[in-house]
Amino acid sequence: QLELVESGGDLVQPGGSLRLTCVGSGSTLGDYAIGWFRRAPGKEREAVACSTSSTGLQQYISSVRGRFTISRDTAGVHLHMDRLRPADAGIYWCAARHISTLRGSCVMTSVGYNYWGQGTQVTVSS
Repeated sequence: QLELVESGGDLVQPGGSLRLTCVGSGSTLGDYAIGWFRRAPGKEREAVACSTSSTGLQQYISSVRGRFTISRDTAGVHLHMDRLRPADAGIYWCAARHISTLRGSCVMTSVGYNYWGQGTQVTVSS
């Protein structure tokens, strides 16, 4: 059973940077597509970015493209967030979907992501 834990959420000023980390235990993260999701106050949860290590494919929503980047290393899966805006604030979750359920790239929808972390809070404010 895969378990995920996010970390790295913090209060940051607009224009600042944060790195969120998703650590998995109980299974190998390389066997999963990892999605990053967020929910801003008063809004629905949305997919922000996803990564499939087996293919190297990544996807980003348009509002974060060029500012957010997913990377993977032995420590976990990271979401690097630069030039943060107040609209980026919210609770961020990482989620995992086994690559056997995919045809190539990860998907930018919560459907099929069966494993979720507890979330980490990102606040962007001056």
